[in-house]
Amino acid sequence: MNEGNSSGLDGKFLVAMPGMGDPRFEQAVILLCAHSEEGAMGFIVNKPAPNLQFASLLEQLGIESGPPQRDIRIHFGGPVENGRGFVLHSGDYLSKNSTLQVSDVFGMTPTLDILEDIAKGSGPSSALLALGYSGWGPGQLESEILSNGWLTCDASPTIVFSENNDSKWNAALKSIGVDAMLLSPEAGRA
Repeated sequence: MNEGNSSGLDGKFLVAMPGMGDPRFEQAVILLCAHSEEGAMGFIVNKPAPNLQFASLLEQLGIESGPPQRDIRIHFGGPVENGRGFVLHSGDYLSKNSTLQVSDVFGMTPTLDILEDIAKGSGPSSALLALGYSGWGPGQLESEILSNGWLTCDASPTIVFSENNDSKWNAALKSIGVDAMLLSPEAGRA
């Protein structure tokens, strides 16, 4: 699905720089799932959705869960279509017609079958549910990166699926040798 894409950003992290100006993306770590000339799509992996529980969601959707009940975390994935759910998961799961294979390590499935499989205990080994996504039009993300809005780095399943959301931003920065305390919101000013 991503063949012919020379961007090299699929499956990478976007790490928000200080002073971005949009509070929704303050200290955000985004797993970029699709990037091409037409735009980009990704999911914030470090902003939990308050007061939402996976078991309650399954109940609302009428999905029976078998023992043992797995609890996956629900996150604010971004401001676009935030009433819609997307499951980011490890690469060991594939829904025939609906999984976007982001990389060998990550997949994204937007259909109910993955929630049913997780409830039955046959889903992916690691997963998080994102409500909404972060999206960019043609050239928009490249412009934001050039304007010092985002750093890019390799995505790590350890960071994506960690339960400690507060440490993900620092962990992503450390993965490329950047100390958050030394970051400045000002770009290229001497």
